[in-house]
Amino acid sequence: LRRIVTSLRTYTDAEESMQFIKEIKEEKIFLIISGSLGQHIVPKIDGWTQLDSIYVYCSNQSIHEQWAKTMPKVKAIYTAIDSICEALQIDRERCDRALIPISFRGIDASFMYTQLFKEALLEIDDDDDDTKSIKELVESCRLHDEISQDEIEKVAREYRDHTPIWWYMAPYFIYLMLNRGLRLLDVDIILKMGFFIRHLHQHIEKLHREQQATTTTTKTAPFQLQL
Repeated sequence: LRRIVTSLRTYTDAEESMQFIKEIKEEKIFLIISGSLGQHIVPKIDGWTQLDSIYVYCSNQSIHEQWAKTMPKVKAIYTAIDSICEALQIDRERCDRALIPISFRGIDASFMYTQLFKEALLEIDDDDDDTKSIKELVESCRLHDEISQDEIEKVAREYRDHTPIWWYMAPYFIYLMLNRGLRLLDVDIILKMGFFIRHLHQHIEKLHREQQATTTTTKTAPFQLQL
């Protein structure tokens, strides 16, 4: 689940969980809830706009099918967490695509802002020693309970041992954190990950130049990154 979503929170108190959902304004929430709790809570919150999808997790589907099928945002009733992860992955990707601003009358203002910000970020001179940047990112991540401490320590220890593309595609918080920052135009996240964005951009450019220069006919798998 941590690999699929940006932030993961768990609650045992129904009122506390509803209050958290109510306070979210700018992000979409994917809710996994037990069948017994869901039949009491879901009817109250199904119409909330910040809720994208609801996944009912229980051991007996037939018991909860009747009430669940009347709730528009309930995707299905699941008896295995793997099935929820598969559905959640699809829905999160759909949600990401829907959040990309599109304008048929011209260039969207937020798109222009993103492009200008990206160009400015990539023009910043890279220090020879990026130890400070890594340390600042690690210290910031330690303040977030939803990020695994093991993942944070791995980045701190092994950042230079792997390529930026490896880190971006690896099952760690970097991918989700970077995409969240770019999607929400969160300047704080983008600046903290600025060194990584530059490293990733430079590495992709290097691979592109090498591919253009080679005379081999071996097919290479395309890599696509949208910044």
